[in-house]
Amino acid sequence: MLEFLWRSIVIGAAGTALMDVWAILLNRAFGVPSPNWALVGRWFGRLPSGEVFHEDIGAAAPVANELALGWVAHYAIGVLYAAVLLVVAGPGWAQSPTFLPAWIIGLVTVGAGWFLLQPGMGAGWAASRRPNANQIRILNVVAHTVFAAGMYAGALGLRMASA
Repeated sequence: MLEFLWRSIVIGAAGTALMDVWAILLNRAFGVPSPNWALVGRWFGRLPSGEVFHEDIGAAAPVANELALGWVAHYAIGVLYAAVLLVVAGPGWAQSPTFLPAWIIGLVTVGAGWFLLQPGMGAGWAASRRPNANQIRILNVVAHTVFAAGMYAGALGLRMASA
């Protein structure tokens, strides 16, 4: 169990970190706005009171430590997705990782953003309330592909470290 948890943390953190580097590159090279983790933290912080869907999360009352909460949630979700990958792909995948299972999980996880987080924060289903919805959708798919590449790289790194 400890090995599973350790692999989930390393693989999920690697995928999430690469996705964050990708966001920084997009911001610096093309001016694509970076994710606002404070607003994500606000959304997560309001969940215990039953507030799932907001017209505009920016208009909701702030919660304590929302920026930190947003970052923690971001990485915790990455670790959770890595755990799902390890369960779905099976124990042999960590010993001989391939990109395809990581990519499939990465693409499936786009749905959580499109059908829970984005409507929850006021952007509509799959960012449908945003004027650049198709651009956001494409960026989401690419970012989650980058996340998958990071999970795959994390698994390769763990395999090499244990060899």
